[in-house]
Amino acid sequence: MDPVSLGERELDVMTLLWQHSSGTVAEVQEQLSTPLAYTTVLTILRNLEAKGFVRREEEGRAHRYFPKVKQRAAQKRALSRLIDTLFLGSPEALLAQLVDDHDLTPDELRRIAKRISDAPDDGGTP
Repeated sequence: MDPVSLGERELDVMTLLWQHSSGTVAEVQEQLSTPLAYTTVLTILRNLEAKGFVRREEEGRAHRYFPKVKQRAAQKRALSRLIDTLFLGSPEALLAQLVDDHDLTPDELRRIAKRISDAPDDGGTP
């Protein structure tokens, strides 16, 4: 279950399921910001089920889909893979890229610095 392997539409659907805890094909289709055909949403949900990201239960004539992977766990795995592959294992390089590419306000930078200074020491090298 590698979140990096999810396509853009699959991530859109997973985001909705994480926000709402579950959804039928029609509910997901209605909430998507990009209009997609019912059969397209059904295919996306079936693909997510095959990949182990969602499970389904019968609900009348429809199926209700539930996320099997917690959003935080998916974020951690995706971020770890991103750091390993694009930033050569350097979280510092990722953070520097984010600071360089986004117009962070002084307050945002102070909050980031505070989080870093408040982080527990893992015993690693300084």
